[in-house]
Amino acid sequence: MAAIDLNSDLGEGFGPWPMGDDAAMLATVTSANIACGFHAGDPSGILTVLREAARRGVAVGAHIGYRDLVGFGRRNMDPSSAELVGDTIYQIGALQGLAKAAGTRVRYVKPHGALYNTIAHDACQAADVIEGIKAIDPNLVLMALAGAPIVAQAREAGLTVVCEAFADRAYNVDGSLVSRRLAGSVIHDPQAVAERVLRMVNEQRVVAIDGTEVALDAQSICIHGDTPAAVAIASTLRQTLEAGGVELKSFVDMLS
Repeated sequence: MAAIDLNSDLGEGFGPWPMGDDAAMLATVTSANIACGFHAGDPSGILTVLREAARRGVAVGAHIGYRDLVGFGRRNMDPSSAELVGDTIYQIGALQGLAKAAGTRVRYVKPHGALYNTIAHDACQAADVIEGIKAIDPNLVLMALAGAPIVAQAREAGLTVVCEAFADRAYNVDGSLVSRRLAGSVIHDPQAVAERVLRMVNEQRVVAIDGTEVALDAQSICIHGDTPAAVAIASTLRQTLEAGGVELKSFVDMLS
């Protein structure tokens, strides 16, 4: 039986402003990428999500990002190496403390937004993030874009890497994600997303935005939790995968 991990970006509300339905997503996913306060999230809200993840047995990862609350971490930035290493350590450490209080622990790191897309191909910023992860806990797994140069770079540096594909994002022919500024970059139809992911899992392929088929070897599938159809997409996707004979299981369990 094929097995796949489903992950989602959670804990991104801030004070009285909610972002997505974290509780509903935690009922569906097997891994949760939890904001660490730099691009989104506040301590009390993050702690609430961590407690619910612990209750449901969902694996927890640090969703680190640029220091960019106003831009939700989606603006390109150029921090110095010292800043990016320090920011990486700081965010993971903060989440580790909250996770301990919630009765769980941080198992992996998944960068967010612009940082995620930058380090996929920028070896310098990638090295800084890798250095930060290794400094605080070299046993943490890095979740990275399937097929991107950072996968080999991180593995050569000694990190375990889990490759990720995106359920609801369009792909370019080179395997990169279509910019959110372009039409069609986000797919909103739950059934279309589910059928697309089932093919990703069974055939390791995805159709790019220009119609080209692209090879895609991923161990985890991301469902964005901040889109209007997030819960419907997650529910339909889980049902479709299970009906197709795919086991849903955290990659953390698959690695152990």
